[in-house]
Amino acid sequence: MTLNDEIQALTKAFTGLGVDEISFVTMGRKWKPEERQSFRKANPDFFPEDERHFERCDLEKYIKRLEQEFMRFKEVIVLWTLHPWERDARMAKEAIENGPEAYAVLVEIACSRSSEELLGARKAYHSLFDQSIEEDASLNIEGPERKLLVALVSAYRYEGSSMVKEDEAKYDANAIKNADKNKLLEDDEIVRILATRSKRHIHEVYKQYKLNNNKTLDEDLAAAPILQETVQCLCSPEKYYAKVLNESLKDGADEKIRKALNRVIVTRADADMKNIIDEFQTKYRVALSEKIKNTARGSYKDFLLNLVARGN
Repeated sequence: MTLNDEIQALTKAFTGLGVDEISFVTMGRKWKPEERQSFRKANPDFFPEDERHFERCDLEKYIKRLEQEFMRFKEVIVLWTLHPWERDARMAKEAIENGPEAYAVLVEIACSRSSEELLGARKAYHSLFDQSIEEDASLNIEGPERKLLVALVSAYRYEGSSMVKEDEAKYDANAIKNADKNKLLEDDEIVRILATRSKRHIHEVYKQYKLNNNKTLDEDLAAAPILQETVQCLCSPEKYYAKVLNESLKDGADEKIRKALNRVIVTRADADMKNIIDEFQTKYRVALSEKIKNTARGSYKDFLLNLVARGN
C-alpha cells in the first residue's frame, strides 16, 4: 500500500459512521513524523494552515468528531445490553424531553411493540422515573400532538384471534375520510381509532379506505406526518423502518437522523429484522448489510452487521 493509499485509508477510518480502529493502530505502528505530516496536509479541514504555513490542528473540531464516532459504538452496546422494557422507557423519556423532532420514537414504541411489551415499558418507566409515561407526556408535550401521543402510550390493544368486523372497519374508514384535513390531530374519532383499535382491525380499516378512496390511508393523512407514522407503524412497520434506516445511512444526514440507526437495528434485531431487510432490498435495490458496510466503520460496523444477520 502506497503512502497515498494509507492516508486515504486513515482519512476514511473516521469519515463514516464509527471508527476503523485497526487503521489507526496500523498507522500508529508504521508511520514516521514525515508521514504524519503528509496526513495533516491531506486533511485541511482538521489541520488548516495559518499565515505561517503551520498545520494547526482544529482541536475542537477534530476531537469532537473522534469522540462522536467512538461514542456510536458505546451507545449501541449500551442499548443492546439493556432490558427491552428499560430500553423503551429510557428512549420514551428522551423523546418527551427532546420535543417534536423526537416524537416519532414515541410512535414507534407505542405502535410497533406488542401490548405486553408496551405495558412492560410503562412499568419500567414507573421504576426509573417515579411517574407514568402518560403523566410525563401529558405534562411536557405541547401542541396538537399531545392528545394522540398520550392516547397511544396508554393503549393496551386487543391481540386475540376473533374476526374483524368489516362493517366497523368501513365505519372507521369513513370517519377518517370525513375528518377536517386542517384539524386531523384534533379529531377525537381519529385518535380513538388509532389508539384503541386492534392492529388487525386497523389493517382492515386501511384496506377499506383504499378500496373506497383514490388514496391510501397514510397518503390522505399527509397534513399530519405523525398520523402517517402512526398508521405505518401499525400497518406496515417494515416499510416504516426501512425508510428510517435509509435516511440514517445517507451521506450528510443530520446527526439526529443518524441516531435512528442504533435504535432501529437494536430494537428490531430480534423482532422483524428479516421483513425490514427484505423491504429495504425491494425499495432501495441494495442490501441493508451492504449499505451498512459502505457507511459504517470498524467495530461499530461489525456489531451492526452481526445484529442485522440475526434476521437472515
